[in-house]
Amino acid sequence: MSEEKVLAGKVALVAGATRGAGRAMAVALGAKGATVYATGRTTRTQVSEVGRKTETIEETAELVTAAGGEGIAVPTDHLEREQVKALLDRIERERGRLDVLVNDLWGGEHLVEFGKKMWEIDLERGLRMLELGVKSHIITSWYALPLLVRTGDALLVEITDGTAESNQPYREMFFYDLAKNAPIRMAFNIGHELKESGGTAVAVSPGFLRSEQMLDTFKTTEETWRDSVGKTAPKEFALSESPYLVARGVAELAADQGRARWNGESLYSGQLAKEYGYTDTDGTLPDSWPYFSRLMRGEDPGDPESYRSRP
Repeated sequence: MSEEKVLAGKVALVAGATRGAGRAMAVALGAKGATVYATGRTTRTQVSEVGRKTETIEETAELVTAAGGEGIAVPTDHLEREQVKALLDRIERERGRLDVLVNDLWGGEHLVEFGKKMWEIDLERGLRMLELGVKSHIITSWYALPLLVRTGDALLVEITDGTAESNQPYREMFFYDLAKNAPIRMAFNIGHELKESGGTAVAVSPGFLRSEQMLDTFKTTEETWRDSVGKTAPKEFALSESPYLVARGVAELAADQGRARWNGESLYSGQLAKEYGYTDTDGTLPDSWPYFSRLMRGEDPGDPESYRSRP
């Protein structure tokens, strides 16, 4: 990813920037010179329902600034309308514009129960997943889009899990399937509505993400993750990717004057890496969604490592 400050003067909001892909995308946008408002529910003084104290939005903002941009941490619960309104009022007051909105809101991993029928899942747990993964996106976009469209070439990125093609198989949990398919359709719909003003909306999916939370789940680290494959982690973890693979793609999209060619579409990290000509931090290029698409269809996808190239 080029370190040229091609996004200098641009303003981005990364909603859900506490950790993982959200943090990485905020930093990647900052590395290209953007001012980035980083929001989330976990700060140095409070912890969200996710229950992790080790990552905060203040730390994300500091990393954005260290990368060459300007990071601004704003504690925000994106299900609380008044908080979201206050956030957008602040961006308008302080910057007068918004060029990029990244909806990376989720935080529902602790609610996932794969393998259960819809009626076997506690209804409140299921509805909470839809609040976290769908309602929060809608509220944020509703308040942000009036400011976003003023630029004439706005970018809205809906972060999800899977693409329109690869999400066709059932995702093994009713509420999770809805929560991850909805942002794909949101990008498609808003893409139609942004077209007139010259804006672009896309859905973007990482692959098997080595987030801080995932590394902890598999009792490994970014330095030792390969040793966990087939032991504390499943064999598919061999195809995992760092958060910066998808982050680089989003930053390149933000800098791409021709991004309207993808308006309304759903993209994935490996696809963007091929398009813009970069690799993951280890110099390899994992192309995970073809593998997982075949796996979800009940096909034998073969060796996960065969989907990781070394350009």
